[in-house]
Amino acid sequence: MKTWTVDDVMTEAVVSVPPTATYRELVDLLIGRHFSAVPVVDDFQRVIGVVSETDLLRKIQYAGDDEPRLFERRRRRGERAKSRAGAATDLMSEPAVTVATGTPIAAAARTLDDERVKRLPVVDAAGRLVGIVTRGDLLKVHLRPDDEIRRDVLSVIFETVGAEVREGVVTLTGEVDRWSAADRAERLARQVPGAVRIVNRLTYDFDDSGIVGPGTIIAVA
Repeated sequence: MKTWTVDDVMTEAVVSVPPTATYRELVDLLIGRHFSAVPVVDDFQRVIGVVSETDLLRKIQYAGDDEPRLFERRRRRGERAKSRAGAATDLMSEPAVTVATGTPIAAAARTLDDERVKRLPVVDAAGRLVGIVTRGDLLKVHLRPDDEIRRDVLSVIFETVGAEVREGVVTLTGEVDRWSAADRAERLARQVPGAVRIVNRLTYDFDDSGIVGPGTIIAVA
C-alpha cells in the first residue's frame, strides 16, 4: 500500500516573497491572488517566515494607537511593533511552521491542528521551499476512487476477507478464526488513505476478546 505524503497533494508552483517586499506589495498580492498568507524566502529560497492576513491587519488594528502601555503584555507589544513595520522581514511571523518533503499526510494534519495554521510550506533537506500544503489539500486523499481504496484494503489485510467500498465507506465481510483477527483487520483497514469509515461485519469462530482485550497491542505480521 502506498503511503501518502505531502508530496502527493501539495502545490508545487508556490508564490513567495523576499524579505524586502513592502506592505503594499503584500496586500496587493494577497488580495489579487486570493491568498491568506505567503511564505518569505531568502536568496537561497529558504523559508524564513510567513506573512498572513493577520500580520497585515495589525496596521489597521493599531492605527492611531501608538502610545505604549505600561502593563501591556509582551505579545501585544510585538503586535504593535508589527503594525508600524513596512517590509516583510518585520511583518512576518517567524520561525515559519514548515514540514519536510516525505511527511505523511496524517503527521501534516496534526501539525496544522497543533500549530493552528491553515497551510504549511514544504521544504527540502536544506530548508528550501518546494511546495505548500493546505487543509484542503490534505482532504484530497478522500477523493480517491473506491476501487483504489478497496485494492489497498485487501493488500494490507492478511486474512482472507471481502471488502466493499462505497463513497469511501469500507465494509469488511467474511469469516476469520477469532475476534482478534477481525479487530486487526478493522484497524489495518482504518489506516488506508481515503477510508472514511470502517463497517466491520466479519464473523469469527472463537471470541478471544477477554484474553486479548481491545487495548492490547496485537503484533501485525
